[in-house]
Amino acid sequence: MSNVLYVESELNFSFPETLQWEELDEQGIILPKGLALVDLVIERDNDILIVEIKDPSDTKAKEKQQKKYIKRLKEGSVITDELTPKARDSYTFLHLMERDKKDIKYIVLLGLDAFDDTTQKAVLSNFKDRLLGQIRQETILPWKKEHIKDCAVMTIETWNKVFNQWKITRVPEEAGAN
Repeated sequence: MSNVLYVESELNFSFPETLQWEELDEQGIILPKGLALVDLVIERDNDILIVEIKDPSDTKAKEKQQKKYIKRLKEGSVITDELTPKARDSYTFLHLMERDKKDIKYIVLLGLDAFDDTTQKAVLSNFKDRLLGQIRQETILPWKKEHIKDCAVMTIETWNKVFNQWKITRVPEEAGAN
């Protein structure tokens, strides 16, 4: 069985040909104005995974940018300003396209491999609980419909353990390449 390659910046995903997946926020495709959509949708037999990729370890990112983004991850502003709206908007898109007949699970992939263990642990501490809590209650009252069944926050290392049939490798662009 051959694999299909999906590339997100420096991260190369190797998906089996038989896997049903698509790039939801594909550039050049007309999408509804104002919706913030996740990077990937993977449909499995019993559920749908919506996957958002955040990669502060990208080798093209300057150290100052990396530190600023790590700070935002720790403080939670990435959860409230980026990840929660993408979960809600992606669910809305799938619902309106009548593609929400299975449980939807949100996977946030954080490329943290450029950071030491202490930084990774500080970022990941309670991240899933804070994210799921924010997804389920964005206002004073929680949503009445549980639109996201569950979520997981993964590093490249944990992704490759959990989804060992969908390996990710980092392939940095050569210095000076366009």
